[in-house]
Amino acid sequence: MRISLLPVAQAELDDTFTWYEGQTAGLGYLWLDEFDQAVRFLATFPESFESVGGGLRRCLVNRFPYGIFYGVDDDHIVVVAVAHLKREPKYWIDRWPTP
Repeated sequence: MRISLLPVAQAELDDTFTWYEGQTAGLGYLWLDEFDQAVRFLATFPESFESVGGGLRRCLVNRFPYGIFYGVDDDHIVVVAVAHLKREPKYWIDRWPTP
């Protein structure tokens, strides 16, 4: 299944990498590895994750307090947010057209 990130979700991913790498050398790369594993899993089983409404689902990232919020459009997964789970809930909800 094809996967893409909205530009704003890519910016969130990049900002998170920069923040973690600034905390401890190598931690940003650990973050990217965990993110990559989560994305690979959700690409294989896109319907297995919790629905959060509006046609979106949430996949949790292991070892980090982040969720990958995504929608499925035919054979394409679109990541709409890479969101910290303790900040501004659902700020990303209007990034995906509701069904």
